[in-house]
Amino acid sequence: MSDTPHVTVAAYLLRRLRELGVAHLFGVPGDYNLGFLDQVADSPDHVWVGTCNELDAAYAADGYARLRGAAALVTTFGVGELSAVNGVAGAYAESVPVVAVTGMPATTVATAGRPVHHTLMDGDYGHFGRMFAEVTVARADLTADNAPAEIDRVLRAMVRQSRPVHLNLPTDVVLARVPAPDEPLLAAAEPVDEGLLRDFLASCARMLDGARSVTVLAGHEAERYGLRGPLRELLAAAPVRSAVFSSGKGVLDETAAGFAGTYTGEISDKRARSAVEDADCLILVGAPVSDSVTGGFSHHFAPERTIELRPSRAAAGRAVYEGIGMAEAVGGLGEVLRAVRLPVPDGYGEGVACPPVVGGDELTQRHLWSAVGSFLPEGSVLVAEQGTAFYGAQEVPLPADGRFVGQPLWGSIGYTLPATLGTALAAPERRSVLVIGDGSLQLTAQELGTMARYGAAPVIVVVNNDGYTVERAIHGATASYNDIAAWDYTALPAAFGAGPGTVAVRVTTPAELADALALAARTPHELVLIEAVLPREDAPELLTALARRFAEQNAYGA
Repeated sequence: MSDTPHVTVAAYLLRRLRELGVAHLFGVPGDYNLGFLDQVADSPDHVWVGTCNELDAAYAADGYARLRGAAALVTTFGVGELSAVNGVAGAYAESVPVVAVTGMPATTVATAGRPVHHTLMDGDYGHFGRMFAEVTVARADLTADNAPAEIDRVLRAMVRQSRPVHLNLPTDVVLARVPAPDEPLLAAAEPVDEGLLRDFLASCARMLDGARSVTVLAGHEAERYGLRGPLRELLAAAPVRSAVFSSGKGVLDETAAGFAGTYTGEISDKRARSAVEDADCLILVGAPVSDSVTGGFSHHFAPERTIELRPSRAAAGRAVYEGIGMAEAVGGLGEVLRAVRLPVPDGYGEGVACPPVVGGDELTQRHLWSAVGSFLPEGSVLVAEQGTAFYGAQEVPLPADGRFVGQPLWGSIGYTLPATLGTALAAPERRSVLVIGDGSLQLTAQELGTMARYGAAPVIVVVNNDGYTVERAIHGATASYNDIAAWDYTALPAAFGAGPGTVAVRVTTPAELADALALAARTPHELVLIEAVLPREDAPELLTALARRFAEQNAYGA
């Protein structure tokens, strides 16, 4: 008999999740996952977070993973997992590592193709796994024999590719006994091909020879692959300018010298556009392009003066080097830049500030973002819903050690309220500050109750501008389909079970907003909801410009 200690499959999976820093599991109970949930409830290392529906669980896991590096959600077969698939697809599009665990019928039931509930009644138990295969980088149907190897394979793929994965966990496999893990999930990093890296850096040195200005432009992959520290060292190596795509906001220190703001192609402000487009050499770090981050593909990068770093691939001009990781490339480029001895560019060290707004009794988008920028505590997490909130937030410099969460690539409205539940539980020491439109809030408002239940204390600013302003800006400014029901937003926290210490106020003037944010600062351990009433057609300038491009792209008439 083997002396190797054995554990249940559930315990094995939970131990691996603990190694990845996952302390909370999000989801909804269903009869095919209840046995696994018993094990979660008994685990001293994990907390079950029951959300109001599976889509919200996926959104919350996405937000959690952006701060913790990984997350998990648990659903039941069919009806539950398909409710979550939109959120998993968003995590795939935005390179967020989430494991979706589906509790499925017992192995004997599935093998026999029995027509049980939550199936399509055709005996095929693979429909939903095939659906998940389209929005994950690895998946497995667990058995008592394959569970350790398959759990490890799938979770390693999740971490290495920074994208979602899927595990089917049958009811009869949950308590099956398997050998306990005998080595860490994540072994040492793969060895670097020093010769390939040396050739790449030599090409970069030739491109940089004689350069008078260099700019680093970072995107969301830089954040997902843990490059915050390496990028800080790179920017300290020489007086280079830096900017971010809106998808990468927060990965660079926005208080640092040389930061020029958010680059959005031709609709960028002058400073960011000049920094990116006029640089003698542009270094793109984890910054794939899309219409929403480039002003409708209006960016201007000359390939011959661009160094591009992507996961497992680097390019110097038109020369491509497969197999180079971003971290080692960033580290090597720091040494190259030190040798170049760049001059200090004009305006270096001035910093980016949110312009103050003076005067006016009516609350506007400009007043709102100036106030939010002034309020953000050091180390806080600014979460901005797609639409007016996301594009208004691009003008707000983050405080020292600040974080940013948004979803510009997938753009699923309603995402950010559950995502804020995730960020608040992932990093309770950081105050999460959510700005969300009234239309988006109505999709996922019930998670206010989950926040209250689990003690999350974000500041939530609801932009009440009477409907889908982002859609009105693109098309149908007066169309009824962009209207929504008029809710009493300040009544929602109490209606969803928030305690007596919760703050809920309605503001219509800049002075009232300032007072409300001051109150939020004095109540750091309470959920605060501020309903900010703004004009219906008032929108950030960046959104207005981008909306025109989207209308043209969609071939809408006037």
